[in-house]
Amino acid sequence: MRVLLVEDEARLAETIVRGLALERFVVSVAATGPEGIERALHEDFDVIILDIMLPGASGYQVLRAIRTRDVRTPVLMLTAKDGDHEVADALDLGADDYLSKPFSFVVLTARLRALLRRRTPQQQTILQAGDLALDPARRTVYRGDVEIGLTPREFGLLEYLMSRKEIVVTKAEILHNVWDAHYDGPENVVEVYVGYLRRKIDVPFGRSSIETRRGVGYVLSESG
Repeated sequence: MRVLLVEDEARLAETIVRGLALERFVVSVAATGPEGIERALHEDFDVIILDIMLPGASGYQVLRAIRTRDVRTPVLMLTAKDGDHEVADALDLGADDYLSKPFSFVVLTARLRALLRRRTPQQQTILQAGDLALDPARRTVYRGDVEIGLTPREFGLLEYLMSRKEIVVTKAEILHNVWDAHYDGPENVVEVYVGYLRRKIDVPFGRSSIETRRGVGYVLSESG
């Protein structure tokens, strides 16, 4: 699951990123309100964690801006302790849930997964390609009856490829959607992680679901 965290407290943001990475979430961070608006409007995320107190534009303004532009991504607001009025205002503006600081990571991850499960029926819950199945809410991957353990980055890459099965995606598209819009490292990191995935989801099962299209990118086949 791709998460946009809009939080200006660097230490808290780093803690959240580290904790969610262990739960197989891929987290991108925006440190200001305007950056949060920009990224929410132009990038695809499964959920947004939004603090209220932000430089440049408050969490309320961010929420209002993205809902006005019809961005329906679930939003979890971070509020001050005992901030009943903050909670009411956030929910009125279109927030889907809230969490008061300080909070437990167990509760945070549970709330995020609950938001994913509550997505509209039109949104596919389990991604399927042949006998390969990926459940974004439970963060699990199965080939038939065999569960496959993946790192957060491997999971994010497979989720992206499965959501676009039979469509050739470029390395640049993968980097933008699975790594970060601001990633400026070498593109061959994609090749490395595709190799990791193949060794876990294909090789042990005698499959070749991820195809390389030379000079273009990669495609995951419908048959899995």
